[in-house]
Amino acid sequence: MTGTLVRCGWCGTDPLYVAYHDTEWGVPVHDDRMLFEFLILEGAQAGLSWITILKKREAYRRAFAGFDAGKVARFGPRQVERLLADAGIVRNRLKIEAAINNARHFLAVQEEFGSFDEYVWRFVDGRPIVNRRKTLKQVPASTPESDALSRDLKARGFKFVGSTICYAHMQATGMVNDHLTGCFRHAEVARLHR
Repeated sequence: MTGTLVRCGWCGTDPLYVAYHDTEWGVPVHDDRMLFEFLILEGAQAGLSWITILKKREAYRRAFAGFDAGKVARFGPRQVERLLADAGIVRNRLKIEAAINNARHFLAVQEEFGSFDEYVWRFVDGRPIVNRRKTLKQVPASTPESDALSRDLKARGFKFVGSTICYAHMQATGMVNDHLTGCFRHAEVARLHR
């Protein structure tokens, strides 16, 4: 029966993309490891399609120590060279160095706020923003909330955290429910919260 479900058009028919849409995208995330994972993956995605990153996700998990921010923060020049040689990930020096830099700042945010979760969810007052968009054209690339998050992350030293990347992060981690109203996941995700 899954063939009869109406989904957001962006996920197409690729099984990996459909599974991501149906089980992860828009679901509120309060786990710091998962928040770090999405922060790194969204930064890696800059200029590329999300399906490209989804296909490399397992390689990213291996390459970036299971997205353990403490371990990634300790990566040095040797690990950067290893990552640049890893065909399983996006081999872009700026993105790799940004991921390591972001891990260090991620730890600083955890230290200051108790968790990254406590920090990042403040930008939506602790509750998902549930939008009621009917078409993909109505979904913006950024919002005032993503602008504010981007500004704050940049001020803290994070890289590859422009407003568009931040908005994609907010959508992925359920800070925003941007499933279209005709999508079967819109109502399901709207019921999810802390």
